[in-house]
Amino acid sequence: MTKRKLKVWSNVSYPASAMGMLEEGLGDHQWVRSSGGAGELSEVDVAFGQPDPREAREAAGLKWIHLDSAGYDRFETPEMAEALRSRGGVLTNSSSIYDEPCAQHALAMMLSLARRLPQSQAVQAADRSWPMNELRADACLLNGQTVLVLGYGAIGRRLTELLAPFEMQVIGLRRRPTGDEAAQMISEAQLDEALSQADHVLNILPGGEATRRYMDAAKFGRMKPGAIFYNIGRGSTVDQEALRETLDAGHLAAAFLDVTDPEPLPPDHPLWTTRNCHITPHTAGGHIGEKERLVRHFLKNLARFLANEPLNDRVL
Repeated sequence: MTKRKLKVWSNVSYPASAMGMLEEGLGDHQWVRSSGGAGELSEVDVAFGQPDPREAREAAGLKWIHLDSAGYDRFETPEMAEALRSRGGVLTNSSSIYDEPCAQHALAMMLSLARRLPQSQAVQAADRSWPMNELRADACLLNGQTVLVLGYGAIGRRLTELLAPFEMQVIGLRRRPTGDEAAQMISEAQLDEALSQADHVLNILPGGEATRRYMDAAKFGRMKPGAIFYNIGRGSTVDQEALRETLDAGHLAAAFLDVTDPEPLPPDHPLWTTRNCHITPHTAGGHIGEKERLVRHFLKNLARFLANEPLNDRVL
């Protein structure tokens, strides 16, 4: 077990309760609080938060980078992978903190649209009429419907569990299937057929050049007429103009977006007023106690790091 004191750099800025928990948890280890200056990572062992990828790559003594986010596309480069490999370093993220809230957010989106909650809210905000018969006639059940998850990982696994009582078929697409997924996994070659069958297409793809505008006009056109598109991954993975045109044409029943490109979405952006486009401002991962959970996750991994045990949520 490692006994030496570590230098732990961090640029997180959390509420006092979370920061106090972090300081107490670090104990005798030296906490290097970021001042935003260059070269801060050059003499530390551990980085917690969101370090600059180039500086983290060049910091030869930095053995462990722990991101306080699920996303890590800025770090997923051949240069970073080689730098970490050469010095025996690792990169971990906080995906296990966000699988539950994001899965619940996705389920909330599905249920709200199935039960026509946005339409009822619109009536309350407008003429306050009582369109009971119309809304009842249009409300549907999720039971037996098909969900296609793009970027099937921790969130997709948890969502599959949440959807089990609805007896929905879940299909997943991921770069490297592990073989133990609870959903039916497909390859890229099978995507067109899956798009044509799915009632719900949930996008959880990570950002980066490989996924930029992955959901384009062609893929939206292949989706089942009347299907619903959801994005809780990254805004950059969607051709938003193509999505807007698809919604305006009535090919899709609706879209529910938690992420956009850019963020924040400008007030005059056409997506705000696109028919049947519902937007939440990147809140899917949010929850009471989020920052405290992030700190506890880091501290648990710190104990594993000191004990030379495998780290949770390792990505590189």
